[in-house]
Amino acid sequence: MTQPTVAWTRVSRPTSAAVLGAQSGPGQTAPMERPKDRPNRGRTRPAWLSRSVINVVLLIAVAYALLPQVWLVMASTKDLHDLFGTNGFAPGAGFNLDENLRYLFQAQDGIYLRWLGNTVLYAGGGALAASLLCVMAGYAFDKLEVPGREALFGLVLVGVMIPSTALALPTYLLASKVGLANTFLGVFIPGLVFPFGVYLARIFSAAYVPDAVIGASRVDGAGEMRTFWSVAFPMMRPGFVTILLFQFTAIWNSFFLPLIMLSDTRLYPVNLGLYVWNTTAMSQGRPEDYLLAITGSLVAIVPLILLFLTLQRFWRAGMTAGAID
Repeated sequence: MTQPTVAWTRVSRPTSAAVLGAQSGPGQTAPMERPKDRPNRGRTRPAWLSRSVINVVLLIAVAYALLPQVWLVMASTKDLHDLFGTNGFAPGAGFNLDENLRYLFQAQDGIYLRWLGNTVLYAGGGALAASLLCVMAGYAFDKLEVPGREALFGLVLVGVMIPSTALALPTYLLASKVGLANTFLGVFIPGLVFPFGVYLARIFSAAYVPDAVIGASRVDGAGEMRTFWSVAFPMMRPGFVTILLFQFTAIWNSFFLPLIMLSDTRLYPVNLGLYVWNTTAMSQGRPEDYLLAITGSLVAIVPLILLFLTLQRFWRAGMTAGAID
């Protein structure tokens, strides 16, 4: 018996567009086919994971910056017994900050106040003079047509790349040749050189001082010095304050140059004096000097904090220069 043959015919299924077109009436435009949703095959990072990583990194950075200061504040309020007998981040049995400060300012005939005054002169006078020189040099590089200007500015940029520590020993040798070793000027004069400040000053001059204003001042008959002091310098004041803060902090924290330049303890800055106390405490078995070094370190950061809080209005404007065009 012969089996019947079945003919298979492939019937295509109507698409959704065809179905929708068939449902639309005459004269009506069929809606476009909605694209199919594709599965998300890419590796997308959840937003909460990115925020968590950023927050963890920020917390680590904040802890790295604040924990030494918390330890310093806690240690400065303890007496010698609690300093070595309690946890560094825990308060002591008593509050001895007043006694520690009296001991600090009376130790060795009040030499800490002399070190503090030396540091104010080194950092305050040096930063003020260096900032003024940087602003004048930056303005000259930006506005004045001087032959070889770009080549000279390239030399300034080379100076930015050289660390100050590498120049300390040659500076000491030069100071010895001219008789400035172990003198106030031997530490003060190197602080006047600040190549990064010249670089910043040129940027501030280009951003804050329009060429048209300088040209108008010259047309009115003002000389170059009058134009700089009366027109350009007031416009560059945020840049001046920013450079002042940078250089003041750099000189205040300078250590290696005073270490090799000075041998007279009466000319020491605070950092070098604290280093001497810390060294004698560890090498000669004098723990009271260790307490002096800790309390002196707390006092030494107070002027920096006060200066930043006082001038924050200016340096914030300077740091955001050029952020909005």
